[in-house]
Amino acid sequence: MQCLNQFFISTSHFSLSSSPNSPAETPTFRPRGRTHKFYHSPKAYDDNDCKIASKKTITLPPNVRTITSTSNPFVKHCVKLRQSSSYRHIHGSVLVVGTTPIREIYSFHKAASDRPTIECLFVLDNCCIPEEINVNDVRVVHVNSEVIRKVSGVQSVDSVEVIALVRIPSTFHIVSNSLHEEDCRSLFSFPHRILVLDRIQDPGNLGTLVRSATAFRWDGVFLLPGCCDPFNDKALRACRGACFQIPIVSGNWTHVETFRQVFQMKMFAGHPAMSDDLNPVIRLSKDFAYSVANSPLCLVLGSEGGGLSEISRRACELVTIPMSGEFESLNVSVAGGIFMYMLQHENNEPV
Repeated sequence: MQCLNQFFISTSHFSLSSSPNSPAETPTFRPRGRTHKFYHSPKAYDDNDCKIASKKTITLPPNVRTITSTSNPFVKHCVKLRQSSSYRHIHGSVLVVGTTPIREIYSFHKAASDRPTIECLFVLDNCCIPEEINVNDVRVVHVNSEVIRKVSGVQSVDSVEVIALVRIPSTFHIVSNSLHEEDCRSLFSFPHRILVLDRIQDPGNLGTLVRSATAFRWDGVFLLPGCCDPFNDKALRACRGACFQIPIVSGNWTHVETFRQVFQMKMFAGHPAMSDDLNPVIRLSKDFAYSVANSPLCLVLGSEGGGLSEISRRACELVTIPMSGEFESLNVSVAGGIFMYMLQHENNEPV
């Protein structure tokens, strides 16, 4: 240390003629010129802070090395970043609390591009930052426990020694307009396994699913309307920095259908097994996993409360996780972990 101080899945060739989402629910895709680059858009997140953020850029003067007041304008800026999705995406920055996720984010981006995405570290007085982090790469600001508590939103700061202000990664995109093949390949370069989340509103579940997708080397995560912001502070705690390591795209079912056509992907959706289901049901097994090992696929998971949307049920072929117990279904993050483990490419060898 450096002291600076039963669940279902679906395969389908279902064609969608129109988007099921209203314009208000649909995030914005903005190509620039002919480069087909994607940009974060505050229109995807309704919040009164949008107008405020768009009018004023908050910066920390270069000579500031210590902050001791919770009334400091930059502290207030950081609190808004934590509390407001629109404010985060307007400024393109997010707060990450805790040594472990910060270390993982730094190491991943340092290895990948030699350009760490960490803009600033708030370090509690008399505490250390991980020795893996080169202090010449990031700005370090020393703060007291009151500032740490204010910025982190955590009342007990005994385990909070470092907070990082991190740029939202370039692998995160919000899209709404129709996609072309080159756009799809810009979002997911080699999609073999894509996790599609349908109205996952619980940030803990969403963060855990993103973490599992990264751990099992899936190629990306697609967020349908109704999902929470993956850079929500609770989602960040659950994913442990994984959302900075895997491509994440926010869009609608029309975009998913475009991916299916461009990459010839099979469509699967997790759903609790019920006796009144009319759709064919496949039991998840090693044989099934091996049968789709070489096929690009999307795995769609719905929320625990509402399950899959109707369009997801129609567009996908359902697959269930066999269970010996009497429970109707599993927690979505648990079920998602089982699905992603069984369907990961490296795991699909002949039985």
